[in-house]
Amino acid sequence: MDALDLARWQFGVITVYHFLFVPITIGMSVLVAGLQTAWVRTGKEHYLRATKFWGKLFLINFAIGVVTGIVQEFQFGMNWSDYSRFVGDIFGAPLAIEGLLAFFLESTFLGLWIFGWDKLPKKLHLATIWLASLGTILSAYFILAANSWMQHPVGYEINEARGRAELKSIGAVLTNSTTLVTFPHTITACLLTAGAVLVAVSAWHLKRRNQEDVFRPSLKLGAWVVLIAGVGVLITGDLQARVMTEQQPMKMAAAEALYDSSKPASFSIFTLGSLNGDEEVFSVRIPSLLSFMATGSPNGEVEGINNLQKEYEQAYGAGNYKPYVPVTYWSFRLMIGFGGLAMLVAAAALWFTRGGRSPRSRWLWIAGIFSIGAPLIANSFGWIFTEMGRQPWSVFGILKTSDSVSPSVGAGTVATSFIGLTLLYGVLAVIEVGLFVKYAKAGAPEIPPDTGEDAEDRPLAFAY
Repeated sequence: MDALDLARWQFGVITVYHFLFVPITIGMSVLVAGLQTAWVRTGKEHYLRATKFWGKLFLINFAIGVVTGIVQEFQFGMNWSDYSRFVGDIFGAPLAIEGLLAFFLESTFLGLWIFGWDKLPKKLHLATIWLASLGTILSAYFILAANSWMQHPVGYEINEARGRAELKSIGAVLTNSTTLVTFPHTITACLLTAGAVLVAVSAWHLKRRNQEDVFRPSLKLGAWVVLIAGVGVLITGDLQARVMTEQQPMKMAAAEALYDSSKPASFSIFTLGSLNGDEEVFSVRIPSLLSFMATGSPNGEVEGINNLQKEYEQAYGAGNYKPYVPVTYWSFRLMIGFGGLAMLVAAAALWFTRGGRSPRSRWLWIAGIFSIGAPLIANSFGWIFTEMGRQPWSVFGILKTSDSVSPSVGAGTVATSFIGLTLLYGVLAVIEVGLFVKYAKAGAPEIPPDTGEDAEDRPLAFAY
C-alpha cells in the first residue's frame, strides 16, 4: 500500500468509529430533553428516574464523541494537506461556525444541565438540556454543510494564481441543496438510533423484570421513535436519492450496478458482478422502480456507469471515474437492510408488550437487546456509501482524492499514525463499552423522599 491507500483507510476507519457515537448523542439529547419535559409537566417520578438514567448514557457517548472528533481533525493537517490548502477557505468556514457557535452552545448548556440539578429551578434547568440538544443539532448541520460542499460544490470560485478554491457566498454553502436534504435524513437516522438504544437497554432490564415502571415506558418510547423516525428516514432518503441522481449520477448508477443507461430503469434486488466491478454477471430486478426512485417517474431515464464514464472523460480528461461498484452497491443495501431490521424489531417490541404483556420467549428479548447494533451498522454503511460512491473525487468535479494527500508524508509515517490511532481507539472502545454497560446495568436511580417543600420551588434533589 502507498501513502494514499493508507491515508484513505485511516480516514475511513476513524470516521466510521467517530460516527458510532454521533447519532446516539444527537438522538439521545432530544429524548432525554423530552423525558425531562414530561417530568416537569406531570411530576411523575418514573419520568425523572428515566431522565437521570438515559442522561448518564447520553453523557458517556457525548464525551467519547468529542475525543474521537478531535482525532479526526488531526488527519486533515497531517495526511491531507493538499486538500486542506485547496478547500480550506470554504471547508473551514462551516467548521469554524460549528466550533465557535454550536459546540460552545451545547457544551456550555450541557455543563449547566449536569451541575444544575440541585441549583436551578425546574423549568430553567429544563431549558438547559433543550439548548444543549439544539447545539448538537446545529453542530450536525454545519458539519453536513461542509461535507455537502464536497458532494456538490457551490458558492466558490477557483483562484488560478493561488491554485485553490475561494469562498464567494457563505449563504450558498449553508443553503446547498445537498445539505437541505442530507440534514433531515441524518437527524431522523439519529433519532432512530437513539430509539434503538432505548429498546435494547430496556429489553435487557425487562427480561430480568427490573424496574418495570421505568423501562416498560422507555421501551415503548424507543420503539415508537424508531418507527416514526424510520418513516422519516425513508422519506428523506427518497428525496436525497433524487438530488443525488441530478448531482452525482455516477454514485446512483454504482449504487444500482446499472452499467448502461436505461429508460425505464429497473431496481436491483440482488446483483453479482465481476471482481473488479466492471460488469454485471447476474441480477434480480424490479422493472421501472429505479426510474421512479431516481426521477419521480416510472419511465424516467437513469444514466449508466459506462455512459457516464465516457461523459466524464470528455468533461475532465482521461481517467477512471468509476467508484468501486461492489462496495458502493452493497453498502447502499446494507444501510437500508439494517435500518429496516431496527424498525422490524421495534414493531415486534410494541406488539409483544401491548396491554402490559411480557413475552416469555427469551429469543424475543435477545433480539431486542442486540437490535442496538442494527442502526449503528446502517449508519456506518450509509457514510461508506456516501464517501466511496463519490470516488475518485474528494470534491466532486474539482479535486481528486489522489491530488488531496500530503505530498511530503510517506507511507511509513501514515502507517505509524494509523497503528497508533487504531490502538488509541481500541482503548477508547474498551472504556466506552465498559462505562456504558456498567451504567446501563445499574438501572434507574431511586428518588430521595419528599422533603415537603413546594414542588415548584424545590431544587432538584440529587445530582449525578
